Amino acid sequence: MKQVINFIKEWTLPCAIAAGATIYLIFALIPGLSDAADFFSPIMDTLMPVVLFLVLLVTFCKVNFHKMRPTRWHWMVCAFQIITVAMVFGLIKGFDLHGRSLILAEGVLICIIGPGATSAAVVTEKLGGNLASMTTYTFISNFLAAMTIPLLFPLIELKSEYTVLQSFLLILERVCEILVLPMAVAYVIKHYFHRLHKRIISITDLSFYLWAFSLMITTGITVKNIAHAEVGVWFLIAMAAVVAVVCFVQYAAGHYIGVHERFPIEGAQALGQKNTSFAIWISYIYLNPIASVCPGFYVLWQNIVNSYELHHYSQESARAHSPKSRYDRDVD
Repeated sequence: MKQVINFIKEWTLPCAIAAGATIYLIFALIPGLSDAADFFSPIMDTLMPVVLFLVLLVTFCKVNFHKMRPTRWHWMVCAFQIITVAMVFGLIKGFDLHGRSLILAEGVLICIIGPGATSAAVVTEKLGGNLASMTTYTFISNFLAAMTIPLLFPLIELKSEYTVLQSFLLILERVCEILVLPMAVAYVIKHYFHRLHKRIISITDLSFYLWAFSLMITTGITVKNIAHAEVGVWFLIAMAAVVAVVCFVQYAAGHYIGVHERFPIEGAQALGQKNTSFAIWISYIYLNPIASVCPGFYVLWQNIVNSYELHHYSQESARAHSPKSRYDRDVD
């Protein structure tokens, strides 16, 4: 039993992905559970933003707000993101994309323009990175997304019942509720509700396991979107392949920027790990719903990268603290 628990702790992310996909398939494929599926579906839709709110809240409660000062690597990562977003947007408008080409381009755009994941700080901390510096970027990234998404989305997919300005204000309100409000609440708790704050930060790895739970729900939603996507298998494979390239390029670019600024872990996580739950939600509502499959695939790729990094770091730490390693250092 202890080995099973240790395995789950080490491979939390793949276990969460597998659990989310399995639970959805059980409810989808067993006819006798259709009523239960209809009952739980709206509950999951309501629970998802609540869990994301809590992950962000817990993460920011751990941070000293007075030490959160932007550095050059933050602005370099933001600049790379803005340039790539402008390139994809220019491609969409310049070539007047439509049909499946537009769907694919929208999927790529949301995988780039999406804010850094609330869990990026959690993973960064587990990999031995700087939590405060990573959380500072999460602040910047959320504000950047809160401004660019409402500005660009109405220019790509304008709903007939709204003007561009109305769409901008509506999306801005929705985005701020999910990305900005938790940061404000965390600040208030940290500075004015000290007992509650101590209770929150005393629970070990709370934000990490909340994130794993949100990942399980997101995976279920992703599998559902893929199952109901009105496109062929080859187009889905193409989407998965393109998203894989986007994911690995962002991790590599973030690492490259971070190495030159002596923040390689933070740079890679900042640019590579996205708030895919938010991306799925915002693209499903304001872009072509099929485009939301792309951030769903991004969930898979980014967590493959994160799982490998966490496993590799765990193995390196174990070797560093082994008796043989200590003996070798003493001999040296």
